[in-house]
Amino acid sequence: MEKLLHYCWKHKKFPLGELFTTDGRRVEVIDPGLHNRNAGPDFFNAKVRIDGTLWVGNVEIHDQSSDWYAHGHDRDAAYDNVVLHVATVIDTEVRTHEGHTVPQLQMDVPEEVRVHYHELITTDEYPPCYRIIPDLSRLTVHAWMSALQVERLEQKTQDIARRAKQCNGSWEDAYFVTMARNFGFGINTDAFEMWAGHIPLQAVAHHRDDLFQIEAIFMGQAGLLANVRNGKADDYFLRLQKEYNYLAHKFSMQPMDVNIWRFLRLRPQNFPYIRIAQLAQLHHSRKAGLSRLLECTTLKELQALFSTTVTPYWETHYIFGKESARNTKKLSQHSLLLLILNTAIPVLFAYGRSHSREDLCDRAFDLLEQLKPEDNHIVRMWQQCGLEVQTAGDSQALIQLKKQYCDRKDCLRCRIGHEYLVGERKSPLIPPRGCQEDGVKNKES
Repeated sequence: MEKLLHYCWKHKKFPLGELFTTDGRRVEVIDPGLHNRNAGPDFFNAKVRIDGTLWVGNVEIHDQSSDWYAHGHDRDAAYDNVVLHVATVIDTEVRTHEGHTVPQLQMDVPEEVRVHYHELITTDEYPPCYRIIPDLSRLTVHAWMSALQVERLEQKTQDIARRAKQCNGSWEDAYFVTMARNFGFGINTDAFEMWAGHIPLQAVAHHRDDLFQIEAIFMGQAGLLANVRNGKADDYFLRLQKEYNYLAHKFSMQPMDVNIWRFLRLRPQNFPYIRIAQLAQLHHSRKAGLSRLLECTTLKELQALFSTTVTPYWETHYIFGKESARNTKKLSQHSLLLLILNTAIPVLFAYGRSHSREDLCDRAFDLLEQLKPEDNHIVRMWQQCGLEVQTAGDSQALIQLKKQYCDRKDCLRCRIGHEYLVGERKSPLIPPRGCQEDGVKNKES
């Protein structure tokens, strides 16, 4: 309940009537201060008038005042500048480590806010705020969607920057790892990122003109040449295995654990063999390098950048030693759009941020607005609740909303949750069809 008390203080949702300290002094909250989510007092630089005197300092909030001592604030100099202690239950006076008594305010969460918050965190329908979505103003929805879109792009940027750091500052390598991860298309994303970390790109560069050797390294480092899985060791497998063993000895390479890969309930088109063969072809062609990406300005150019196929062997195979109908196994339009959305656009934005290239950041946002929205169960759920989805920027915002707010029940930081807590109910209580999770296994990006 302490989080809810924080919310009420931050938004000045106080019970009706005047506020007084426990010793009878009148309290007027001029500015609740800046909410601190890290170590230290809960709110910085608040302005409160106590008995006519204006105090500027920090505010600490607890469920009960004895938590002040339970959390060790009486021994921490960081709390010496607390000018007001707020608690639902006042069961003791509080003092700083210098021995000064801190004024205390007993404050309850307003009943309406408490009831609405309970509805949000306990309602079975998903999302629980569906009731008010049709009544939200266009300005509120647009502002929140824009903020969520930026937040999701920032989150992906942090992931890419982390990869660049792990790659000793190489953005080229970080781009390869990011692209490889997204070739997992949901099921094998983590496995592909791990696999990319096992690829010695500098060593591969010495053999980049030989597609067979690249494929041998890529398949071998994935652990797929140690033994045959669900197929048989045909001539092509043995040739790749022999080539990989030679190159592994030459460059001191160690394969990853083959058991990391997931095949269950995968369409053959998504088998790791096929995706790795496509990546080998793409890497061999040299057209998907970082410099080429930075030159792309349109969706058409990006689609051409990621377009790839497989070597002749894989046109008639999904696994080693078992032939199938001939298929060039080109990336589908849907797969290309997902690669643009999850690889090209975030890398453009992250690289632009890192290298002070505002033009690249602007291009990333422009491409998001040009790209069609994703079609998955998350997006459909929000559409059925009344939110419009017109671009990939919108669908990314709604995925961020579900994953970072709804799934975590973090309604107090959500603007729709805020409207639910303080607003009136106008819409019917029966959720529109589809607002419950439908169990569809489409992978959101």
